[in-house]
Amino acid sequence: MRTATRLTATALGLAAVLGAGWGTGALVGPVGPAPAAAEEHAAADAGHAADAEEHGTDAGHGEEGTAAGGHDLPAGLAVSAEGYTLDLADDALPAGDAVPLSFRLLGPDGAPVTAYDTVHEQDLHLVVVRRDLTGYQHLHPAPAPDGTWTTDVALAPGSWRVLADATPTAHGSGVVLGADLAVGGAAEPVPLPPPSHAAEVDGYTVTVEGDLVAGRESEVVVTVARDGVPVTDLQPYLGTRGHLVALRVGDLGYLHVHPTAATGGEVRFAVEVPAAGDHRLFFDFRHGDVVRTAAVTVRSTS
Repeated sequence: MRTATRLTATALGLAAVLGAGWGTGALVGPVGPAPAAAEEHAAADAGHAADAEEHGTDAGHGEEGTAAGGHDLPAGLAVSAEGYTLDLADDALPAGDAVPLSFRLLGPDGAPVTAYDTVHEQDLHLVVVRRDLTGYQHLHPAPAPDGTWTTDVALAPGSWRVLADATPTAHGSGVVLGADLAVGGAAEPVPLPPPSHAAEVDGYTVTVEGDLVAGRESEVVVTVARDGVPVTDLQPYLGTRGHLVALRVGDLGYLHVHPTAATGGEVRFAVEVPAAGDHRLFFDFRHGDVVRTAAVTVRSTS
């Protein structure tokens, strides 16, 4: 999108969105929309993140960076990193249940990237989430030959974050880039649910056990039950029996984690968050040929 057009669209979108102060979070279903959040956190952290170089982590593509002052940063805080840029076709979109979202990843030469390594069965993982951590969607669009990715997303009015997680073949390692998206209309804030070990989605109870300690790997064990009976036959999804995305409350710093082990009704993860604070954990699982997402709020300690 050309700069003049982008600035105009952003100004219009933000004029429609800003004005309400936002809380953060809510429970998610198979695919859902919803509201917005704290821009001051995003602006501050994005400023630091723009100076940060991001390094790969374990479970996938989620990356962390270290700013000049030595503070760890989660991935996805910057629109540009390691020579790559997330270029949204539009910075402002209307609300709707199936709104086309298009974007490109631009390489160090400024040209759209067209060659990617497949990671966890996909060339690119796209997370679209409202800034109050509702409306979470994890998508896998298909690219056009010119490097443009397009997918339909469910958007409620508010301020949203678009996170692209991919491994350009020429780069050889993963990058996670984030850009803001304004969705016009009257938006209602949704407060962040308090820390909890369990969530309900479509009749399933998802339990998340484990304490997160900033700066070191913490084991998180997820179990799924239905009508009080453990579900032991979770189906493969993205090559595993479930996976986890952690988003930090406030700036939406991103961590994408895949299981270290899955036995019986338990799925185990090694999660390392860079700083203490509240995080929203989104667990994707497949059962009965349907992918569902459950979310819990957790508080990490230092």
